[in-house]
Amino acid sequence: MKKSFAAVLLALIPLLSLVGCTSQDPAQVIISKEREALDRWGNGDPFGYINLADTSMTYFDPSLEKRIDGKKAFEEYIAPVKGKISIDKYEMVNPKVQTHGEVAVLTYNLIDYVKGDTSRWNSTEIYRLVQGDWKLIHSHWSFIRPPMKP
Repeated sequence: MKKSFAAVLLALIPLLSLVGCTSQDPAQVIISKEREALDRWGNGDPFGYINLADTSMTYFDPSLEKRIDGKKAFEEYIAPVKGKISIDKYEMVNPKVQTHGEVAVLTYNLIDYVKGDTSRWNSTEIYRLVQGDWKLIHSHWSFIRPPMKP
């Protein structure tokens, strides 16, 4: 009897670890993941966002004419900026996470400070809970105020 109880307990340990991951406040987890990716981005490392991405993710930003589909295409798009971005500091303004079952929507404004200049962004990030981990399934960036054309 003792051996079968131990075997059952050992089989439950992986499941219990998943329960621990999902019992955390999704808003705190998602905002923390996003801040970590922003920290890495500001230091020239786009792989913080690539690591967040689900294989089926989609992506928009103002420089694109059409949506990017899939993690691999997303990685090919942002990998060339590795080592080329340097942001002095940033502010994540008014982040809000709305959860709907296993899907969460993070929206916020981002202000980047680079050498005395600022850029301001709207961000919408959609996450999905995949095997106990929040993964980025859609990312959409737009300028708060588009730059003036000369």
